[in-house]
Amino acid sequence: MALSTKISSNHSLAEFLKLPETEPASEYIDGRIYQKPMPQGKHSIIQTELSSTINQVGKSQKLALALTELRCTFEGRSLVPDIAVFEWSHIPTDEDGEIANRFDSYPDWTIEILSPDQSPNRVINKIIFCINQGTKLGWFIDPNDKSVMVFKPNKLPEVKYDTDILPVLDVLSDWQIQAADIFSWLKIK
Repeated sequence: MALSTKISSNHSLAEFLKLPETEPASEYIDGRIYQKPMPQGKHSIIQTELSSTINQVGKSQKLALALTELRCTFEGRSLVPDIAVFEWSHIPTDEDGEIANRFDSYPDWTIEILSPDQSPNRVINKIIFCINQGTKLGWFIDPNDKSVMVFKPNKLPEVKYDTDILPVLDVLSDWQIQAADIFSWLKIK
């Protein structure tokens, strides 16, 4: 079981960022380039529904914006979280006031969804790295275990199941979601 395919270890971050994008995305971690695995059904439906739900709550009120598969480059790494959520005031813009193409910062909230062929520890390591750089909240969603591991700065992770209320960014504090809500999206019949 591997997080992704190791492509190379002979590039600097600057060289990596000049390479053509891959499908699925590649990430630059500790001097190595890894290609993420192709998302499968459970991963994809959770990613789609969760980002849409966060945006229904946060985007209309200009509180937060959830973006899928967004490259975030910071502190010598270039990561592509499954969902990167930015508080509205932290969304980079260009000179025209439009959303920037490059995000040279960590997300305020990083969400990773475990795929069948991923190493949980490698994915968790990405979340911990983000938390250590300033990310306020991290979720590690395991569709098989139907659990959400929650990461916050200076706290041990907590695992949430079923009707446990999941923490969200403070700017979204009027919204509540349970672990069971996320896994209910897996049922299509």
